[in-house]
Amino acid sequence: MDKLLIKGARIIDPANALDKVGDILVADGKIVNIGWCADSIGTQRIDASGLIAAPGLVDMHVHLRDPGFTEKEDIITGCKAAAAGGVTSLLCMPNTNPATDCADTVRYILDKAQGADARVYVAAAITKGLKSGQLCDFSELKAAGAIALSDDGRPVVNTALMAQAMRLVPQLGMKVVSHCEDLFLSEGGRLNEGETSETLGVKGVPAAAEDCGTAREIALAAAYGVPVHICHVSTKTSVALIRDAKKRGVQVTAETAPHYFALTEKELLRRDADYRMSPPLRTEEDRLAVIKGLMDGTINAIATDHAPHTTAEKSDFLTAPNGSIGMETSLAAGITYLVNHQCMTINELIRLMSTAPANLLGINAGTLSIGAPADLVLFNPGERWTVDVNHLHGKSKNAVFKNKELIGKVKRTVCRGQVVFTD
Repeated sequence: MDKLLIKGARIIDPANALDKVGDILVADGKIVNIGWCADSIGTQRIDASGLIAAPGLVDMHVHLRDPGFTEKEDIITGCKAAAAGGVTSLLCMPNTNPATDCADTVRYILDKAQGADARVYVAAAITKGLKSGQLCDFSELKAAGAIALSDDGRPVVNTALMAQAMRLVPQLGMKVVSHCEDLFLSEGGRLNEGETSETLGVKGVPAAAEDCGTAREIALAAAYGVPVHICHVSTKTSVALIRDAKKRGVQVTAETAPHYFALTEKELLRRDADYRMSPPLRTEEDRLAVIKGLMDGTINAIATDHAPHTTAEKSDFLTAPNGSIGMETSLAAGITYLVNHQCMTINELIRLMSTAPANLLGINAGTLSIGAPADLVLFNPGERWTVDVNHLHGKSKNAVFKNKELIGKVKRTVCRGQVVFTD
């Protein structure tokens, strides 16, 4: 029997309202005891004094780029990056090549992920080839192992198809995860439409592009009485729309990413494409609205939208693809910009990054309950470190927090009862 004993950690488990100093005993991949546990022969021991032990993070928005774009990232390297950031479960998006729109591709991802340093869950495509022309066979995708559906990377343009998908998917016990964007409004835009785009003389993406998409999904959810999850919320109006919808009883949930609560469009003044993503970094007013949305429960979870690209791809400011990596910095960004600014407690942050996304996805994660999978993160909440892209663990270097000093350092990550990362 493989045993692991974590000694003297501050144990935080929002799922059980637990916050105490103690030990965690792991055996055969499960948590078997929490409290004060005696050492025994053959048990691997970790001295965790001064560290926080929490449920492993659940990142419900990740691009692993596999199959088809493995020069950017692959399933194995993506999971190494996840482990280095304390992420033990992740949901990978379907904009691969081929798109994750059939059972064979779902099975390929899940087969390759066996034994990786994090648990991989699959969001398969809503439409064939992500082209908004024909719905995929949702039953086939579920049978292959997909747990969610999305055309992320782009919206489902055809509203009738989106409505049909949103009505069918709940019957299968899956979740619709929506990229909200009006492509007609955003066409040709490279960053947020506003002061920075005007200064640079670059076509911008109006906040209305996201807001119109958000309003459409809320309207469909309200009209048909079905749930929808809104990805990467970045604007004050989208936050307000979601808040209002929730008050009216609409079944809408939402996530945001660390760069939207930490950074603004002013980062783009340096003409560095690593700060270009979709949706783009917005204004200070939007950033503060996103934080308020996290604080009052309007936004349910924090995910990363981890989107690796090669250095060559990101070398040209105007032609580079959108996206930045974020799994290795997400916990520290949350501590630095939310906890350290007294927007929330560390317990609340862990809930937003672990317990809540696990519950949204309906997966067995996000808790340190006895008998739960032994997926957990040990981190030093006060350790300061500077993000050096040369020391990151994935293939790509397009880190939005590069060269910034962050607070909070992952020291060890345990997945399936095994230590998969040590700092």
